[in-house]
Amino acid sequence: MSIEAANGAPPALAADPRTQRRRRSFPLAYGSAAVAALFSVPLLGVLLNVFREGQGNWPHLASTVLPSYALNSLALMLGVGVAVVIGGTGSAWLVVMCRFPGRRLFEWLLVLPLAMPAYVVAYAYTDLLQHSGPVQSLLRDLMDWGPRDYWFPNIRSPGGAILVFSAVLYPYVYLLARTAFLQQSICALEVGRTLGRGPWGAFAAIALPLARPAIVTGMALALMETLADFGTVAHFGVPTFTTGIYRTWYSMGDRVAAAQLSSVLLAFVFALLLLEQWSRWRARFHETSRRWQTIDPYRLAGWRAWLAVVFCAGPLLVGFVLPVAMLLWMAVTAGHDPLTPRYLRLTANSTMLAGITAVLAVVLALFLAYVARIERSRLAATANRIASLGYAVPGSVIAVGILLPVAAMDNAIDAWFRNTFGVGVGLIFTGGIAALVFAYLVRFLAVSFNTAHASLGKVTTHMDEVARSLGHGPLGTALKVHIPVISGGLLTAGLIVFVDVFKELPATLIMRPFNFDTLAVQAYNLAKDERLTQAATPSLIIVACGLVPVYLLSRQIMASRPGDRGQRAKARMKQAAETGTSPLLAGG
Repeated sequence: MSIEAANGAPPALAADPRTQRRRRSFPLAYGSAAVAALFSVPLLGVLLNVFREGQGNWPHLASTVLPSYALNSLALMLGVGVAVVIGGTGSAWLVVMCRFPGRRLFEWLLVLPLAMPAYVVAYAYTDLLQHSGPVQSLLRDLMDWGPRDYWFPNIRSPGGAILVFSAVLYPYVYLLARTAFLQQSICALEVGRTLGRGPWGAFAAIALPLARPAIVTGMALALMETLADFGTVAHFGVPTFTTGIYRTWYSMGDRVAAAQLSSVLLAFVFALLLLEQWSRWRARFHETSRRWQTIDPYRLAGWRAWLAVVFCAGPLLVGFVLPVAMLLWMAVTAGHDPLTPRYLRLTANSTMLAGITAVLAVVLALFLAYVARIERSRLAATANRIASLGYAVPGSVIAVGILLPVAAMDNAIDAWFRNTFGVGVGLIFTGGIAALVFAYLVRFLAVSFNTAHASLGKVTTHMDEVARSLGHGPLGTALKVHIPVISGGLLTAGLIVFVDVFKELPATLIMRPFNFDTLAVQAYNLAKDERLTQAATPSLIIVACGLVPVYLLSRQIMASRPGDRGQRAKARMKQAAETGTSPLLAGG
């Protein structure tokens, strides 16, 4: 009799390798739970201060400025939501289902505004459209007008903020809507054609409902970025929750009131998340056909073709071309020299923070995604959801939520060392970049996790089984099989996190150590002092860095539709049959 049977354990269960493997690997799920618990500290730090007394400023804030914060935030969300849905969805449908001049170029050029931070675009348009700017100066010269002889819209207004946010954030909707349109079965659209649906009828009745979950997700991402922004609304003088949190923290010195404002902003964010989830639950559209074939495009001609060109060129012009041209002109005419010691130090600071955060984010994301792959437990799945929640939380809220408990911990450690050893250790976490890097990780871990999780999902499980049959454990399988296979996806995830950290402003403003600035902080400080031409130099460096992941996205944007390779192969075979040439040579 075996030892297991003698102890009362069924021999079959004891010998089951899957049970043994699960028993060995189950502690990894506790590692995911530990990461999730650590990353939930900022939210807990905010929520635990909601009902504290503080300095008594909360009743005053609630009765005076809180309504304006809420109304301005709602107005921005409404305006940006409508604009990004119209611009992103319309341009995605045009480049996927229509043929017009420049369509191939617009297909990837429309992604470029993702490289532009909203506050950088705000600085460019302020200099372009202000009273002393080139546009109004040209109008006065051409029309012989005086300063009070005409009316011109004020860019520093809620309307100007909506314009800037919409021009920069519509690619979120464009990318997701375009992918949804490409992955829809052509059979459904063909049925619509046989029932007499024209291009717009098929779009409204078939394609748009099928793509609605993706469109709503893209809109939710754009609105979360709108709520999280600080630089644009602060420069335009639009009072929102982020500007209120910053002023309450620094001007009033009331950290509890700042946390209470942060809790109200969190309520807005969670309401937005619930709306997005509700939309997904209500919209249940499924693809039932596995046939994928190329549909004959709607060939636009005449004024329709040029209208499509204008519709696609408008967001690109407003969100990328004009701001970059204006920044270049400002930098050349009166900008700073980017090679001075100060700018080299600022660039080094930004690069160091972004590089450290990108590496840590990829490592943590790979760990969480790999644990979810080998565990497939509810604990691991829940931990990943909690750890990825930070992307929906504005940077200012994360900064407040981290500084309150971490500063208290720093002070307690310093006091203990003074009482025990007679010497203090200072602020270990908040006095350096450790707390700031942690804030970045909380904010942007979801970006790297989603990419790593999607990349691992494309690796067949048979490779895991083969590696285990060769004697490799989970760590050996990850190092020798998974990481080499998904290295491209991990590199993309790291680059995206790198750029996001490079241009992050609210958390950096609140949490940066003394005498430690970044390019984003330098651009904000110069713009705050109305030195917009000098602010062009750090802004251009940030934009140039942001073009790297956008270029990678543009390279991958051409191969999104299932069956494209098969259709190209059929086209080559048909061409070969018609011309009598080799199929490998036909079609290039």
